Amino acid sequence: MTQPPRLDERFIHLGLGATAVPQPPFDGVEWYDAYGERHGADGREGRLVSQYTFTEGWPGWEMHPAGEEVVICTAGEMELTQEFPDGRRESVTLRPGEYAINPPGVWHIADIAQEATAIFITAGEGTQHRPR
Repeated sequence: MTQPPRLDERFIHLGLGATAVPQPPFDGVEWYDAYGERHGADGREGRLVSQYTFTEGWPGWEMHPAGEEVVICTAGEMELTQEFPDGRRESVTLRPGEYAINPPGVWHIADIAQEATAIFITAGEGTQHRPR
């Protein structure tokens, strides 16, 4: 019997026609360019399901203009901060089993005190980044 894939190593693309497509192993930021080439035709409806473990805060902000992103904390604790187009910031601390939704066009970042693991369901088309 083969070993089932691990979400932190092999993400899943949720695509048109209610498909769930396992992805090649994640190997760094270049992976995202190849992902866009593989699934760009799904446009705004495609979603990337990924899992990351963090031991420190994110190095920069990100924003997804094409759709909402769901962040589900599965272990540890993370403080998620959202910056809205009017400049207002809101923060929430997520613990295991809790989730937040990053609206489209809202910049977000996370701070980690010790260690945290989260699952992300992301509408990644047009994702933008900026420094902390």
